[in-house]
Amino acid sequence: MSVVFVITPHDRSAPAPDFDALLTRVDPNDAVLSVFDAGVARGDGVFETIGVNAGSARKPRSHLDRLAASARIMDLPEPDAEQWMHAIERVAGLLDPARGGVIRLVMTRGTGDGRPTCWITGEETPPEVREREHGVRVVLLDRGWPIDIAERAPWMLAGAKTLSYAPNMAALREARRRGADDVVFTSLEGYALEGPTSSLIVRTGTMLVTPTSGDGNLPGTTQRELFGWAEQNGFSTQSRRVRADEVRQADAAWLASSVRLVVPIIAIDDRTMQVDEGLTRRMNEHLLALG
Repeated sequence: MSVVFVITPHDRSAPAPDFDALLTRVDPNDAVLSVFDAGVARGDGVFETIGVNAGSARKPRSHLDRLAASARIMDLPEPDAEQWMHAIERVAGLLDPARGGVIRLVMTRGTGDGRPTCWITGEETPPEVREREHGVRVVLLDRGWPIDIAERAPWMLAGAKTLSYAPNMAALREARRRGADDVVFTSLEGYALEGPTSSLIVRTGTMLVTPTSGDGNLPGTTQRELFGWAEQNGFSTQSRRVRADEVRQADAAWLASSVRLVVPIIAIDDRTMQVDEGLTRRMNEHLLALG
């Protein structure tokens, strides 16, 4: 089942609206987006993807905070958090609670009239994700960026979740050409960054580490939730620069995202990695219990 609503953005200078009146449900097969929309023509927009389990969106406020941060970086209007929260709850309530799901929020620069184009979609997914149990093989691919890209060239929009995902998808295709499932990007200096659609987490002993978002990595909502849980369960956590060799030599490593949750890395560049099955299971159980 798929659900699609077009959202008319709330004018903040107007009285408090009926948010339902600003939601228009459309058939997923209907054409509703202009071919002149900047999101289509130039990838000029931002988005968020939220996992759904047992009929509830996981940590929607964190995703709305990140949507607003991306909009600021892109010089887009600030989304009304309460309006989008209402839309998220409407979509989540229409999905089968016995299945998993994914909600996608999208805001583009529109057609040039100064008004953004906004919509929200919901799709049902299998309740189990194979990679959580079986893991993924990854390759390290050079992103072509220096580690200080966000400071050196802010117009590259590092750290914003934009619709311009063509390089990320190309990286995944390259991984499959090399016999792998996923990617960890590296900087020109050899630091590990993030995956095309995920955050990187590395374990050494009782220390969990993720590459810092200040170096152009997207702040990970799932990673942040996991670190909060880990600190209450005997682990220390750090967000800092991580050398690629540190990932290769780690006791365990994972890719974390809103839909797949925590996926263990079982090999890097054909080199077998240790897998912490027990910790992987505990982390996913924690995330699946969240609403």
